[in-house]
Amino acid sequence: MLNDIEFVNQFSAELGQDYRKAKSFVTDVPTQALLHVRSFSHKLTSLLAEKRSIHFESPNLYDRIELLNQRRLIDVKTTRALHKLRTDGNRGAHPEKYHLTPEQLQQLSQRAIKNLLQLVDSLFKQITGNACPEYYFEEFDALAGRDLCYRAVMERDAESQYLVGMSLKARALMQREQELALQERSEDSVKERSTASFEQASYWFSQAAEHDINALFEHGVALIHGYSGEFDIIAGEQAIAKAAAAGVANAMALLGYFYLVGSQHFAADVELAEQYLSQAAKLEQSEAMANLGVLYYQKSDLQCAYKYISRAAKAGFPHAQFHLALMLARGEGCEVDAIKSEYWLAEAAEQGQIDAMFSRAQTMLHDDTGLIKDYTQAEAYLREVIKYGHSVPAMIELSIALADGVLGRIDVVASASLLKLAKEHASKEELAVIEPLWASLEQQVLSVMQMTSSPQEKEALVKAAELLS
Repeated sequence: MLNDIEFVNQFSAELGQDYRKAKSFVTDVPTQALLHVRSFSHKLTSLLAEKRSIHFESPNLYDRIELLNQRRLIDVKTTRALHKLRTDGNRGAHPEKYHLTPEQLQQLSQRAIKNLLQLVDSLFKQITGNACPEYYFEEFDALAGRDLCYRAVMERDAESQYLVGMSLKARALMQREQELALQERSEDSVKERSTASFEQASYWFSQAAEHDINALFEHGVALIHGYSGEFDIIAGEQAIAKAAAAGVANAMALLGYFYLVGSQHFAADVELAEQYLSQAAKLEQSEAMANLGVLYYQKSDLQCAYKYISRAAKAGFPHAQFHLALMLARGEGCEVDAIKSEYWLAEAAEQGQIDAMFSRAQTMLHDDTGLIKDYTQAEAYLREVIKYGHSVPAMIELSIALADGVLGRIDVVASASLLKLAKEHASKEELAVIEPLWASLEQQVLSVMQMTSSPQEKEALVKAAELLS
């Protein structure tokens, strides 16, 4: 009986290579596993189109999947499966932006591999014309990571060194995200694990930089952000420029951003920004597409701005999805479309975009039509915004909802705690909003304390009064 890798090789030898690589990275470099899953999905759309001689005008994976669906080459189940793999692949590129822990990232990559295998199973006869053979799934190999480390250390293989660095960088970014969230909620100092991970990542990128162009880019980023504990911004920007000249999409995107806003080594230059961002956008670099949209927006070319922000949104970039929702709501570069605007706002919120989550939560709490009231989701969004965005408006919004019973319960202790936290972080303008709410909540607590006969409720009210005193 075939194992799963042999089975996918029978489906397509080229896709079998991507599947094998993706699976080998799951345990130790899950970010790379998910990027290979996305590559597999992209090549699969080409394979499906090839059978009917369909030509794609767009390199964007979202557009490709939708075109296959419109031409009835894939059914609804396959369309959803491909979009799920596309989304998972996007998460692999920037796991820290989705607030994932290393454990969650690994679980995500494992599920993506199994989902990919199920998709191949469902399409096997359509693509090959043969009946689907029997096969079994061989469990993920923990030894693959050890082999990677062996090649990096003993053989000084540049690609392996780069991949070890990428694994450590992804871990460091996620650790830093968690540390910042914990620090915000605790008066005690939080032990930093991310510093050591960043230093190790920096070491491996520096080792591989001379022989691996992707490692050179990451080495430049490490120098700019001081992964090793020391900053060298000019050397970092020069390394990124060299990687961009060699055609690294992420490097071209970042260099384009430097020219868009100006940096320590590169003066702002709109023409060069457009040149590098356009080159990266052709390679489907989502942040480059989003920044190209920003560039055209600043030039008041709203149609081009809409085009590129839309492409970035479809490529799965959460910030572009949020800004696309705003453009659709205002009719900037497009017709006003409230339904599409709400769709992209929901997409951005689901992917953890802070502004989108806050906007969705407010809509859910204050929607008078009753069509999109989801208080549980609204509360979850607000807590995420507070946790990762440290947003005072979100603290105020949730405090009011808990005090007024909007969420189906009244919790004056939690309400007082949030209002106290908001007051500690508020600007002068925000304090002006908080002060009357503070006085109102204090009066509410004292009034209920005088009327209640419940010991449990009285205990909670005393705690709330202490927080507000």
